[in-house]
Amino acid sequence: MNRVLFGDNLTALRTMQSDSIPLIYIDPPFNTGKTQRRTSIRTVRDEQGDRRGFGGHTYRTDTEGSMAYLDIHDDYLAWLEPRLREAHRVLAPNGSMYFHIDYREVHYCKVLLDTIFGRASFLNEIIWAYDYGGRTSRKWPPKHDNILLYAKDPERYMFNTHDMERLPYMAPKLAGPEKAARGKLPTDTWFLTIVSPTGKEKTGYPTQKPLRLLERIIRASSNPGDTVLDFFAGSGTTGVAAHRLGRSFVLIDNNPEAIEVIRKRLLDARVEFSD
Repeated sequence: MNRVLFGDNLTALRTMQSDSIPLIYIDPPFNTGKTQRRTSIRTVRDEQGDRRGFGGHTYRTDTEGSMAYLDIHDDYLAWLEPRLREAHRVLAPNGSMYFHIDYREVHYCKVLLDTIFGRASFLNEIIWAYDYGGRTSRKWPPKHDNILLYAKDPERYMFNTHDMERLPYMAPKLAGPEKAARGKLPTDTWFLTIVSPTGKEKTGYPTQKPLRLLERIIRASSNPGDTVLDFFAGSGTTGVAAHRLGRSFVLIDNNPEAIEVIRKRLLDARVEFSD
């Protein structure tokens, strides 16, 4: 059964059965030291507007709403550790966990995860590269996130290469017609666009991740009918992706704005779930 839970994820995790979840994906706060905010806008044709667009037409910008959460933790690892230990406990014996973070904390988080899962259980550091937003001129502009992949048992875990999205070869003539037609498997570097600020997928949630990213993870590391757990559920992308691929989901978040976004998104997609 699909479930959406509002409240503290540590409390919720402690009620879950051990060895029960085949796949966990989490995208916790990145401890950026600031408030994460996303303001949704709509542009309307208006000759007295504040911006000029295609064909020289003028448009007015209307603000539709704003969502935010405080992303500051005095002792980030101490806050994460009990949650990650519970995640390891509930993970199925052949299960995997994807931990989504960025350059600020990834090194410290990997050491913590190595301690909990064991260094042999570390499978990959996936680099999600994107090219959007402002660019600092004081250093190389950071345009990637890090996703750490751990298996509960490094000798026994799901990895479905047969069901993965295949990518086109950059030089198909060199690959040959058979390989070019089949495409190639993704590597540990994923070039995927962010959620378009003007696209249908956009919810307005500050840290929304694209469906294509979650679908790639779910296809690779779970089977139809499995349950996917996301206990930093945010905008609910994990739940939507899981449903589209024939999986169940458990989503947990303690932000009422996130729960509101998740519920609306699932209802709009006609996904059945319980609270």
